[in-house]
This record gives sequence, structure tokens and C-alpha cells, in this order.
Amino acid sequence: MPLYTHGGDVLTACTAYGGEVLDYSANLNPLGMPPEVSQAAAQAAMEAVHYPDPLCRKLRQAIACHDGVELEQIVCGNGAADLIFRLAFALRPKRALVTAPTFSEYEQALTSVGCQVEHYRLSQAKDFDLDEGMLEAIRPGIGLVFLCTPNNPTGRLIPQALLLTAAERCRTVGAILVVDECFLPLAGGGPGLAPWLEQYPNLLLLRAFTKSYAMAGLRLGYCLTANQDLRERIEAIAQPWSVSSPAQAAGTAALTQCPHWPEQARALVERERPVLAAGLEGHGCTVIPSHANYLLFRLAGVNDLKERLLERGVLIRSCGNYDGLGPDWYRVCVKTAEENKRLLTAMGEVWAWPRQL
Repeated sequence: MPLYTHGGDVLTACTAYGGEVLDYSANLNPLGMPPEVSQAAAQAAMEAVHYPDPLCRKLRQAIACHDGVELEQIVCGNGAADLIFRLAFALRPKRALVTAPTFSEYEQALTSVGCQVEHYRLSQAKDFDLDEGMLEAIRPGIGLVFLCTPNNPTGRLIPQALLLTAAERCRTVGAILVVDECFLPLAGGGPGLAPWLEQYPNLLLLRAFTKSYAMAGLRLGYCLTANQDLRERIEAIAQPWSVSSPAQAAGTAALTQCPHWPEQARALVERERPVLAAGLEGHGCTVIPSHANYLLFRLAGVNDLKERLLERGVLIRSCGNYDGLGPDWYRVCVKTAEENKRLLTAMGEVWAWPRQL
């Protein structure tokens, strides 16, 4: 069985622990899934004797209205990861550029089509922020560039001006720029780059319902681009009916009935994130300041924190498999005050350091 390296593998964790666990490994909306969304999915499941709409018409209409984009600029998929792989197989670039550390699926998708991946390494001394040195790395011959804002796992936003400069640089060298905005609604980073799609046909935005609406199990994401040829190539590589009826119904309900759900969660995150960060620092951790609903931290020399916390029913994300990090780096999501206290209490039980609860 292949090794699963992402967060959210609750079944394996529950089996190892012998009971229910508190999952800090998946960066989902701490408010959970809106009731209207789960009801819409359940109703659609009752009618799933029919094939789903292959064109995702109601869903795309809801996205267009919510995101302020044209209907034809939207391509829906079975989660953002599905679209990442479809993009790689559609373009098959010879060389591509990613940052390090960042979401591992970019490189996995690229290497699966034989692409040579180059890395622009981010510095811990600069809180892993992207800087203008990245622009020099976008050279002729680079066919595809992936950027993530806020970055996963660092939680750092990329300034909009730098993203637009990167889009201009990519256009100059003939590269497609992919900006992953999946965590943006929970990070207060503004509306994203959708207003610049027409200006930059080489720009593609990744968005998803997974994080903002806690819909990880329904698998629903989409991309936005004004590039018709690129859209057609991504659509051509998809399997038929790649977005299920429950997922389409859930996404439509999320945007039409609960458009402010991510904003409500963001208020909770912005209140609880500094408390959680201070608690982790009180346990000897080096915490990277975050704009997102998760925190990256290092506990120097401690490589088994995930295993020790799981013994106490708490699951966190080990970040040892991220390029640019080591086995003593970890990531946790931001939850409610009561849940965050449980994490910090478990930390105190594992390590006899002063606790700030």
C-alpha cells in the first residue's frame, strides 16, 4: 500500500489510537460544513440514479456570480488536485518552477509527465516569504510556474504586486503561471487575481471548496483562466462526469446560501491563531507567523512529535516530506479555543515545558 503523506488520514490515526482523534492535520474551516451544504449534498445523493451534469451548469453559474468572472472562464474538477494533474498532463512542460517548501502535489503532477522541476528555495530567516529573486528564476524554457498564496505549509501570503509582476515575467518567457488561491478565503488576502484574468491569458487560478467550506470528502475544486485553448486542453484530459451530483449541489448551495461562511470562520481564526501560536512557543516551538488558518512550527531535534501526540488522541501534520523542511517541522490547523487548549494540553503532557493555555 502506498504511503499517504498528506493530512486528514483520520481512519489510519483512529485505528492506531484505538478511538476517535482530534484532527489538526487537515486545514479545514473550523466551523465545519454549513448545514445547508450537507443537506444539499444529501438531497442530491437521493437523486443520484441519474448521471451528474457533465457541464456543471448550475455550479458554474454560482461560481461566476460569486467570483465575478465569466461563465466560460471556469473549469470544474474533482478537487484542486485533480485539476493540477490535468494541467500537467494537458501541457506536459519540459521544465517547471515551484517554490520550496510548498504543496507537494505540484511537483508530483509535474514529475508524473516527465517534467524537470526546478526549485526556488524560501528562507526561514525571511519567514519563508517569496521575494523578487523568484523573478530571475523564471527563465526562457520554463513552461509552467506554480505559486501558492497563502503558501502551504507556511501560511504566508504573496503580495499581489509580486504576483502580477510574476505573471508579466511568465508572459515574457512564454510560461503559464498557476496561482493556488485555495486557502485565500480563510486568510483575508482579498479577492485574489480574478480581475486580472483578461489581462493575463497566461494566468490560471486554482480555487476549491475543500478548505473554505470543510467539504474535503466531497472533492470539489475549480480553476479560472481567460485562455480558451488552455481551458479546452484541461477539459479534454478529464474523465467523463468527474464532478459528482452531490458535489455540484453542495458547491452551488455553499455559494448561493452561505457566501459569508469563510468570512465568519476567518474572524474565529484571526482571534484564536495568536493564542495558539503563543501556546506553541511556550512549549519551546519556533512558530512561523501565519496569515492562514494553520501554523507551521519547528520543535528542534524532536522527530516523533506526531506519534507522541497521537498516543493522546491528537493528530498533527508532520512536514518532514516537504522539500526545504526537516523531520522536526510540523503543521497544525487553527480550531476553536476549547479544541486548541486540548492540543496544547497534550503538548504539555508529552513535554515538561511551561504551558500557556
